Amino acid sequence: MSTKILPEQETRPKTSHGDGDHERFSHYADKHKITESMVTGTPIRALCGKVWVPSRDPKKYPVCPECKEIYEGLPSGGGEGDGKGE
Repeated sequence: MSTKILPEQETRPKTSHGDGDHERFSHYADKHKITESMVTGTPIRALCGKVWVPSRDPKKYPVCPECKEIYEGLPSGGGEGDGKGE
């Protein structure tokens, strides 16, 4: 029995659903996580499930319908953590 050595592979989180639709919208995520992600480059998860690193101006894109529906269904707590990302 021999041991096989596999070539090194880079492992990165999948930062998009791959269908392209999520790229056309701005998404809702925790405001503090958005800021941290923009500084550190660490991917975050939007309310709709998209994982990405915010880098674009969210005001230039329409709001993701899934994020909006989820956000509007949340109880209003007046928390500062909710915000719009890319």
